[in-house]
Amino acid sequence: MAYDEVLAERVQELLEQSDAVVAKKMFGGLVFTVQGNTAVGVVGDDLLVRVAPDSTPRALAQPGARPYEFRGRISKGWVLVSGEVLDDDILDNWLELGREAAAEHPPK
Repeated sequence: MAYDEVLAERVQELLEQSDAVVAKKMFGGLVFTVQGNTAVGVVGDDLLVRVAPDSTPRALAQPGARPYEFRGRISKGWVLVSGEVLDDDILDNWLELGREAAAEHPPK
């Protein structure tokens, strides 16, 4: 599956302003790790965001957000956000949520 390269560039530029970021092809798209832990990714035209379990209901209530389904199963701790709603401020908010969730795990 191809991914939105423009969105991927936006994500990488914003993340690199505050973190050491590594991009890897995974989940049929491109994911971005912070301290070795996946924080966000671009899958098709959507943003894949790691969320803390207690933040999931609030995240899913946001415009354009839906559960991430992989191989027929909903993946806990992950949310897909439609690329159509990702203006710069909204994108930055989602990236922060992904950073926070990734930071809950020890560096790899």
